[in-house]
Amino acid sequence: MASELATLTSKGQVTVPKTVRDALGLRQGDTLQWDLEEGVEANLQEWNSHADEEAFADL
Repeated sequence: MASELATLTSKGQVTVPKTVRDALGLRQGDTLQWDLEEGVEANLQEWNSHADEEAFADL
C-alpha cells in the first residue's frame, strides 16, 4: 500500500495529491466524501459521478 501526505491550509483546504487523483479517477468539479469510523479511521471516496447521481436521484 502506498501512502501520500497532504497539508491542511488555514482555510481548511487540502490539495489531493496527483497520485491519489489519478488512482481515484478524480477530475475538476468532482465532490469528495469522507466517512469517519469511530473517530479514527477516515475513508476517502469520489462522489458526484453520473452513476452516483442516477443511483441517488430519489433520495
